[in-house]
Amino acid sequence: MLSELVQLSFDKIMQTRAYTVVVLGAGEKRFAIYTDPSIGRTLQLYLTGGEKPRPLTHDLMNFIFKGMNVHIRQVVINDLQDTTYFARLFLEQEIDGIRHIIEVDARPSDCITLALMNNVPVFCTHEVLEKTIPITD
Repeated sequence: MLSELVQLSFDKIMQTRAYTVVVLGAGEKRFAIYTDPSIGRTLQLYLTGGEKPRPLTHDLMNFIFKGMNVHIRQVVINDLQDTTYFARLFLEQEIDGIRHIIEVDARPSDCITLALMNNVPVFCTHEVLEKTIPITD
């Protein structure tokens, strides 16, 4: 069964020593995804264009994708169980004139980082959006 997708916008990132909060929005509704502080630092590096002494894991993934002529097409946050979000990374590769779409299970935080690096859209299903707990400032 196909679910309606809702495009999300990246609102902000908040960092503490214990966790990172990534705030996403759809229309008037905003919700938070909590993740490890190291992911938050990585996201902030990409958002601010900060200098990295060495390539990070997301850079490695991007280099591999580019080397294999794989393009990230979209990210879909497709499930929410308790407070844990699940996502799918949609990749595209053309081989001998045939377009292949690959769907990969991944952590939303990794997907969001790759989406921001590559300027690709992030979606969630309508069902996930309904389950999220809205946040306000």
